[in-house]
Amino acid sequence: VQLQASGGGLVQPGGSLRLSCAASGFTLDYYAIGWFRQAPGKEREGILCISRSDGYTYYTDSLKGRFTISRDNAKNTVYLQMISLKPEDTAVYYCAAERRRGGGWCSPFFHEYEYWGQGTKVTVSS
Repeated sequence: VQLQASGGGLVQPGGSLRLSCAASGFTLDYYAIGWFRQAPGKEREGILCISRSDGYTYYTDSLKGRFTISRDNAKNTVYLQMISLKPEDTAVYYCAAERRRGGGWCSPFFHEYEYWGQGTKVTVSS
């Protein structure tokens, strides 16, 4: 069982990136998926989640309209599409998966998720 976030890199302010959260050994369709980020010198924070019933929950208001989450069940992957990136979006981004809760469940607390992937680094700089 493995979960892996990828797609990070260096991007200029105003640019876009799409992060992927891919699973092996289990089917992400049955899981709530949370995206988290940890900026240098700061604690890890929950930013966005998609529940098992595909409801969305934003935990950071500043991301509304810039970050979106989606599933591709055929590829067993969940995406985090990021546009209009800002230097303050610089962080290591992580995804996490949880299926033990109800269909509408989401949480901004990483310790409530069952599986964690290694992060992918996003740097927004000119």
